[in-house]
Amino acid sequence: MTGKMTATVLSTLLVCGAAWAQGGEPPKMTPEEQAEMEAYQKAGTPGPEHAALAAATGNYTIKIKSWPKAGATPIEDTGTVSRTMTLDGRVRVEECKATMFGAPMTGHGMMGYDNVSKKYWSTWMDTMSTGMMTSTGTCDAKQNCKFTGTYNDAVKKGPATSRMTSKQTSPTTEVFEMYGKGKDGKEFKMMEITYTKQ
Repeated sequence: MTGKMTATVLSTLLVCGAAWAQGGEPPKMTPEEQAEMEAYQKAGTPGPEHAALAAATGNYTIKIKSWPKAGATPIEDTGTVSRTMTLDGRVRVEECKATMFGAPMTGHGMMGYDNVSKKYWSTWMDTMSTGMMTSTGTCDAKQNCKFTGTYNDAVKKGPATSRMTSKQTSPTTEVFEMYGKGKDGKEFKMMEITYTKQ
C-alpha cells in the first residue's frame, strides 16, 4: 500500500467514522475513492484458495527423513503437527513438535494466499534457529505446491535459498520435500516429511 493510498483510505474511514458517530450521513466518496475501497475489500476477502488451505487443517503424525549431504544415509525422526486457521480463515497456522537429528524441536509456520500477487506465501521458524524462512510459490487445485524459500545460512553467514514441493499422495497423506545446494554447488534432497492425517 503506497503512502498516498494509505492516506486516502484512512482519511475516508476517519471522516466516515466521525460522521457516523455524530449520527449523520457519511460524505459520499469520489469514484476514485470508491474504486480504491472496493480494491482493498476484494484483496482482503478470503477466496477458494483460502478454503483449500482450511481443508488441510487437523492433527497429523509426521515421519521425517533428513540428508546432511548428497548420497548420505537419511536420518529418521518423528513428530506431530497441528494445523488451524486464523484471521477469520485467511491464514493457516502449523504447530510442530518433533525430534530432529534425535533432539527435541518445536516449529511454527504460517501459510496464506495473497489475492493481490496471486501467490501463496509461507513462513517458518523453529527452535533450531533464531531466524525465519520466508517462501512464495504456487499450488494447483489439488494443493500440490512448488515454493522457493530464503533463509540465513548459519555456516555461510548469509542468505541461502531452497526449493520445496508438497504433494497429496492420498486424501490423508501429504509428502513435503526440500532441496538445497551442497558444498559443491549442486542441488540435493535435504529433507522429506510425510504427513498422515489422524
